[in-house]
Amino acid sequence: MPGPTFLRGDSVTLRTVEEEDLDFLQRTINDPAVRRFLSARAPINGRQEREWYEERGSSDEHVNLLVCRGEEPMGSIGLHPRDPTGVNAEIGIFLAEDYWGEGYGTDASRLVTDYAFRERRNHRVTARVFDGNAGSRRIWEKLGFRHEGTHVESEFVDGEYVDVHFYAVLADEWPNEV
Repeated sequence: MPGPTFLRGDSVTLRTVEEEDLDFLQRTINDPAVRRFLSARAPINGRQEREWYEERGSSDEHVNLLVCRGEEPMGSIGLHPRDPTGVNAEIGIFLAEDYWGEGYGTDASRLVTDYAFRERRNHRVTARVFDGNAGSRRIWEKLGFRHEGTHVESEFVDGEYVDVHFYAVLADEWPNEV
């Protein structure tokens, strides 16, 4: 059962990641359909998932939340520092394939972006999208992130090099009412 609600949106709740969620997270991140859009390339076993949970999943610097519909886990979203000053943070999100295209990723990403600016005092929030992940690109474009650039053939996915697209929004560009 997921932890307590941390943020509530229109269609999702973002809950704390608890030890009981590790099997779901391990299964989802190892799913080939999900993994192909992530930087994780090697299989993640139970021990590795537990180490992530103990080292980074409960860190004060990194925010990691379970994306849920009610209490049903659908994926994970994280907010990660990109520099020691806390100026820049990056959002990473993945959802199980059954939940793609329903607006859950947009709702979760809106909540975390707003949290980054309002409560973490980040100035700039970024996101990376692998070529071919049209759904993720739509999330950032809907939320008003600008496409800042493309790193050409900078990741190796399914036997080929793919481009990685970078998106960002500044605090003063983010709407006051979300």
